[in-house]
Amino acid sequence: MNKKILIDLIKIRDFPAMEVDGKYSPGSAREGLRSVREEAVFSFTCRRCLEAPCIEVCPAEALEKDDTGRVVRNVNLCVRCKSCVAICPFGTLMDDLFEMKPPARMYDLNDDQELDLFIRACPEGTVSYYNGEEDPENHIYKLNDKVMVKEYIWNV
Repeated sequence: MNKKILIDLIKIRDFPAMEVDGKYSPGSAREGLRSVREEAVFSFTCRRCLEAPCIEVCPAEALEKDDTGRVVRNVNLCVRCKSCVAICPFGTLMDDLFEMKPPARMYDLNDDQELDLFIRACPEGTVSYYNGEEDPENHIYKLNDKVMVKEYIWNV
């Protein structure tokens, strides 16, 4: 069964320290293993500043813009200094994405059983199953084949 989940980033902001996270391989070995939450934040919450002070301040040169203008982090270069979090003029980066300590449990979102466990482990109402498609009117966007995200998106 091809299950999809909906991660409500709007509600997650009420829970500053998530104890669980999901993982998937974004496709490039250079990027390493990235959490689904980080991917959602950089894809939908980040305002994609033209001059991107987060990129400029990074001492490890771990942040860059892709060809769509989205900021991406090379997890293999990042030293987790959180300079990007401190300098972001809109406060859209969440500092718990850069914790040195891994979450209590990392779930494989490519596995349907792990999806069930992930949903049960997340704070109530933040993650649920979802049958629909993208719905911009209700702030729901597709992150990948398995994950939809609810977020107030910044249009550039």
